[in-house]
Amino acid sequence: MTAAATKVGKTASHIIWLFEQALKAKENQSVWWVAPVYQQAEIAFNRMRTQISDKGFFKVNESKLRLTTPTGSIIQFKSAEKPDNLYGDDVYAAVFDEFTRAREDAWFALRSTLTKTEGKCKLIGNVKGKKNWGYKLAERARMGEPNYEFHKITAWDGVNAGILSSDEVEQAKRDLPTHIFSELYLAEPTEDGSNPFGLSHIQQCIRPLSGKPVEWYGIDLAKYTDWTVIIGLDADYNVAHFDRFQMDWAQTEQKIIQLIGQTPAAIDSTGVGDPIVEKIQRVCPRVTGVKFTSISKQQMMEQLTADVHAGAIGFPEGIIADEMRNFEFEHTQTGMRYSAPTGLHDDAVCALALARHCSQRNKKGVFYVI
Repeated sequence: MTAAATKVGKTASHIIWLFEQALKAKENQSVWWVAPVYQQAEIAFNRMRTQISDKGFFKVNESKLRLTTPTGSIIQFKSAEKPDNLYGDDVYAAVFDEFTRAREDAWFALRSTLTKTEGKCKLIGNVKGKKNWGYKLAERARMGEPNYEFHKITAWDGVNAGILSSDEVEQAKRDLPTHIFSELYLAEPTEDGSNPFGLSHIQQCIRPLSGKPVEWYGIDLAKYTDWTVIIGLDADYNVAHFDRFQMDWAQTEQKIIQLIGQTPAAIDSTGVGDPIVEKIQRVCPRVTGVKFTSISKQQMMEQLTADVHAGAIGFPEGIIADEMRNFEFEHTQTGMRYSAPTGLHDDAVCALALARHCSQRNKKGVFYVI
């Protein structure tokens, strides 16, 4: 998956990749180029047929945007305008061009065509805010989900490669609104108002992992496909310990017990976490179980938001910062709902909020106690 700036050669390079995949395919096996609309698919079709110097290399069907190689494999260029038209075939490799501008239903259909063949798919395009399925899928790749890869190409990469001129990029920066330039030239999604922390405030809180002793722990226990996350804060409210893992409950209990000892800790005891916390409390008396409800989670997240806005808490770049950037809220009939977007995780955000909550319960001072 590649989030790319405009005019940096992503289409040309992926046309070559798809051509290579077609040469590996057997007779009557198909590889696809899928674009949001017919006109974009046609552009890629014409580029591929003209990139081969031997004019008789392909058997060309212009009406169906189809190229047949000498080995009999087929390269098809398709529109995602009607996702139902993408179902049915078996596809051995695919490129989804400008995927962030296409409907999610088209991705579902394209993904289904690769199931039997286990074919590779490359998704390429500009970033387009944070409220689209393409961004969320890209974040899963960037966070290291198995069988996914994430790449980013900026306009400055294009300048370094000799594809773009630095003067042109600088001129675009002067001509365009900041958020448009960020997306089209820097491949950076812009703040869209759904993140309670704010990207600039998150950035001001980025600090190296502290070497000071941990004063308070926050622990979010894994549920189903989630991660158990342990975060420790030092006396200055900087992250001094971070761990993220998936283990069975017995191993998780022992790991937590050995780590926290007599240090105060707040552990999510919602649902299946309740009996786990009870077992840990028998050995670690300064452990507190915290049940997440819509109200308690809102209160903790609002306090964490206030800390982030004030720069009063610090965390390193990586998983914690990434989850903070992805985190979002929405208005519901019962109040505010805070969570990660569908398909992503908020375990580290919850662990950080729990660590902060633990400090409030265990230290007298100006902090508001939930």
